[in-house]
Amino acid sequence: MTHPELRPRPPSPLVEAADERFAAHGVRLLLKRDDLVHPELPGNKWRKLAPNLRAALETGHDRLVTFGGAYSNHLRATAAAGRLLGLGTVGIVRGDELADRPLNDSLARCAADGMRLHFITRSEYRRKADPEVLPRLLAAAGAGDAYVVPEGGSNAPALTGCAELGRELRDVCDVAAVACGTGGTLAGLAAGLSPAQRALGVPVLAGGFLGAEIRSLQAQAFGGPAGSWTLAEGYDHGGYARVPRPLEDFARDFESRHGLPVERVYVAKLLWALTALTRAGAFPRGTRVAAVVTGRG
Repeated sequence: MTHPELRPRPPSPLVEAADERFAAHGVRLLLKRDDLVHPELPGNKWRKLAPNLRAALETGHDRLVTFGGAYSNHLRATAAAGRLLGLGTVGIVRGDELADRPLNDSLARCAADGMRLHFITRSEYRRKADPEVLPRLLAAAGAGDAYVVPEGGSNAPALTGCAELGRELRDVCDVAAVACGTGGTLAGLAAGLSPAQRALGVPVLAGGFLGAEIRSLQAQAFGGPAGSWTLAEGYDHGGYARVPRPLEDFARDFESRHGLPVERVYVAKLLWALTALTRAGAFPRGTRVAAVVTGRG
């Protein structure tokens, strides 16, 4: 019997935003309000976690373990999911120096939802997927028998959940755009779109590494490439969780124009990139661009 929290949810709303910065170039901006898909697990967090949560319950696990940085929205979502489903949660956090500091708002929320936090060095964290390192990390965190959800929730089950997002956008836009952290949402989104559509990812981290990650994820989930997708690099604004003043001003202005709360780490960078690309003529006149509003990333 499916847990009530894991039953299919209705499609998230799609609304058109009247914005002269896009209209001046003949582009229609649509907002896919995936931040409204679940009250505590907004947007891509719900879509990526739900298949993993079902798998954890079906295989008899009573605990989840996952990974993230000090401001990880994925950690917050996993902790909330554990509370809602009655599952224990362990978060392995990048940066052992954080163990001696007061918890920031994100980690405090995780702890309040019952997540046990285990801090490791940054060098250990970089090797967390190594088959020789992972078992030792899990044992040290007291999570050796827990169901493992990867960083960002991006794995083959997660991509099947994100493909549903693409199916919800079939034939209602020409380009479906989303901010990217680990690339899982973009990889699944592209797979769910029709052949005539394109998915566009805006990385929120610098580095140019996502292309290979997305190809690898699609191979794991679908056996090979799935759908059409591209990346718009150069809009990370200095790196993850960096919100310089121009980006903050842009987000506030967008909120004022459209009455929409704009999450800063992911959504603001996505909307900034789409505005800049439109001004640069990246989209032909008549293009319908759907921006996936993921809420807390």
